[in-house]
Amino acid sequence: MDIPPVVLTRGASEGPLVVLLHGRGSRESEIIGLADALPADLGYAAVRAPLAEHGGFAWFANRGIGRPVPESLRQTMDWFRGWLDSVAPAGRPVFLVGFSGGAAFAGGLLLDDPGRYAGTAVLHGTLPFDAGPRTDPDGLAGAPVFVAQGDHDQVIPRELLDRTWTYLTSDSGARTTARRDPVGHTLAPAALAALAEWLDTEAHRAG
Repeated sequence: MDIPPVVLTRGASEGPLVVLLHGRGSRESEIIGLADALPADLGYAAVRAPLAEHGGFAWFANRGIGRPVPESLRQTMDWFRGWLDSVAPAGRPVFLVGFSGGAAFAGGLLLDDPGRYAGTAVLHGTLPFDAGPRTDPDGLAGAPVFVAQGDHDQVIPRELLDRTWTYLTSDSGARTTARRDPVGHTLAPAALAALAEWLDTEAHRAG
């Protein structure tokens, strides 16, 4: 994949970097505003997914909602890592914050290389089960993860949300902060505040 990334940035140019990953059919300009509600002393980069879809962009081709085509996911993960490793070389802590389709992409990146990330937030999305990245027991042992879901989400299949919740809060061995709020496919204000607190804590821990 030879597509130069489109990236919007805010905040610090040094120290921990928070990469914001938008949902399917959206774009980087629609998620960069999330930085306004997150810790001001961190750096932020919103990246545009490489696949054009429905007037916006997507991280991978789908076999169905929440079910990536394995080859497509692998290709875009490799593309993303090429960009990331050029802007955040080893030693600079990186956090992934993904919403919906971006959450599945963030989860795939985490599962593919858990040690690369100082923390990963999976917001109103599923992990990319059966799409290449392995979900072994204790596969994310000790990894900092934040999960937010909506009790009334009608977009992501409930069985995928439940499977994601079970793996990340139990089977994975991750150090997970998880919450469910009485909302649909949207981030509740209380969840956003909790995400900001989690990022602040984990960023200071990561140095």
